[in-house]
Formats: sequence, C-alpha cells, structure tokens
Amino acid sequence: MISTAMILAAGRGERMRPLTDHCPKPLLEVAGTALIVWHLRRIAAAGIKRVVINHAHLGHLIEAALGDGRQWGLKIQYSAEAQALETAGGIATALPLLGTAPFLVINGDIFSDWPMTRALAVSAQMKAAKLRAWCVLIANPAHHPKGDFALDSGLLHNTGQRRFTYSGIALFEPAFFEHCAAGEKAALAPLLRAATDERRVGGEYFDGRWVDVGTPQRLTELDQLLRRESRITL
Repeated sequence: MISTAMILAAGRGERMRPLTDHCPKPLLEVAGTALIVWHLRRIAAAGIKRVVINHAHLGHLIEAALGDGRQWGLKIQYSAEAQALETAGGIATALPLLGTAPFLVINGDIFSDWPMTRALAVSAQMKAAKLRAWCVLIANPAHHPKGDFALDSGLLHNTGQRRFTYSGIALFEPAFFEHCAAGEKAALAPLLRAATDERRVGGEYFDGRWVDVGTPQRLTELDQLLRRESRITL
C-alpha cells in the first residue's frame, strides 16, 4: 500500500537560468500554479497523504511556499541538503522519512497527467513479483532520442531494439537504496541498470501528457498550452 510520495526538488536548474537565480525550479509557474503544486494536487487526489520533498538551492523558499501541506490535505516533510546529492543520494538521505513500504518518487521539474492512483495497484504488483523498483517509461523526446530502457512483459531491459525514456516517475522499495550512504552524492541510473540486469525492475509505457520542463522555452510553451486549454474548458 502506497502512503508516501517523494518529490525531487533539489536541483539547481542551470538550464532555467536566470529564472532560477532567485526562484527554485519547482516553484516556477505554469498557468498560474507552481510546477510542484500540480504534483501535490494529483498526489492528494490519489489518496496519498504523506509527501517528502528534498531541496537544496533556495530550499527555504520551497518550505515557505508549501508549509506543512495541510492546504492540500497532505502532511509534507522536508529533507534539506547542503548541496544537491543527485537522485539516489537524495532519496537515500530521505529514507528515514519515507517509511518501510514502497514509495512513489516523481521529479519536481516535470509535468505529467500520469494517473497517480496507478501507484496503489503497482505496489501490490511489485510485492507479488518481488520487484525492487518500477518505472514509468515514455516515448523518447527530441532531447533524448536514444532512450534509456527496453520494456518487455512488464520488465525493464538494458538492451533491446525499441527503447524508451525514463519519465522521472517511479516506485521504489526502501531496500533498493540499501548500498547508498546518506548524505553522499549518488546517481540513480547505475542502480536502475544493475537491478534491471537482475530482473528486479518493472515498468509500463505511458503515452499521455509528459513534459520535461527543463528550459525557459518549454516552460513558456507549457504555460501557453495550459492557459489555452483552460479557456477552451471555460
């Protein structure tokens, strides 16, 4: 049973400068709402009540903006990093806050309508198949044409003719990070590839909306799209 989600929000956002010089990337807005708040709303709607957010660059602004999460019906806790520890390092450092059950992880700088209610069913599938991780994969975007993993029969593979891109959305067992030291930098990709070789990583392909909001241009394009859709809905 998934009860906790972690939002990764510690990146500096170099490609977003100068926008991120005085504002952490997850607080940048599209259609009048911060990127991270879009996540919080969807997490709450999925019935997940606890959220852990790691931060480094201008992290105090994230805490000031989001508080304890009660306005979304959530309980938010923060994992502060003196310097960004990369994905695996940040998660490993936050493990004491994440509990002993599988937890959902989502990058703070993406926008997606992947249904987070799926996490509840996936956690049961992970337990039955003895998987340590489970990843959402997407079609390769223009800025990442070679992809990351192949997908066959619900399992990730490091080789294969048709490859997909890791979306930044995943579920993990806490034991997945058992060899990562808290407070030390560690990348996620090597851990995923090693566990994939052991057939311990499941996944699914998602063909819905997904945007890596990594540049000012993509931020502007997403903002315009959402505002246009809002006008059509109204």
